[in-house]
Amino acid sequence: MANVEIVELIVGDAADAWRAAGFAVGTDGVANVGTVRMRFTGAGGGIESWIVRRIPGGSELDGLATVVVESVLAQPGVHPNGATIIDHVVIASGDVDRTVATFVAAGCEPRRERIGGSDAMPIRQVFVRAGEVILEIIGSPTPDPAHRERPASFWGLAFSTADIVACGELLGEGMGTVREAVQPGRLIATLRGDRYGISVPTVLMSE
Repeated sequence: MANVEIVELIVGDAADAWRAAGFAVGTDGVANVGTVRMRFTGAGGGIESWIVRRIPGGSELDGLATVVVESVLAQPGVHPNGATIIDHVVIASGDVDRTVATFVAAGCEPRRERIGGSDAMPIRQVFVRAGEVILEIIGSPTPDPAHRERPASFWGLAFSTADIVACGELLGEGMGTVREAVQPGRLIATLRGDRYGISVPTVLMSE
């Protein structure tokens, strides 16, 4: 198992935005999705930072705002949209090799790699595991020297849901068309976050 495990994601959106999208958010502004707590601050949007545990030798993770704790993981919550876990956290990087090396040093081994996107705009994707969650590190296959030194940043989220059809029925026009995912045998749909006030690019996936 990887050393790094995500304890909490701090998200700048309002809690009500995520409640409207079918997540069970408590009065404290926290939703437990799988073993990860999501804390909504309403401070402005995006994934602001994360709290992790089991990082050997310090807390530097290629510029990602990180707090290291020795804390227990969350007990999974039950969500109206059927979300069971955070399937993956997407991290954008100006230099994918550099960011991957940072996580390898923290105990996370790359699981697979692919080139996605389009012919006009290819995207390199490297997947590493951090406890229950997959980290999808994305960037250009040929980094632009002008952008290469930029630190990594949080970009998006993917959630597994127990029944993606029922999730679509619940969210209606708040969820895009269900289609085949890159992962064999799984389905995926985009959460239309602008309808809820959700700033984080988000997709929902079948288990």
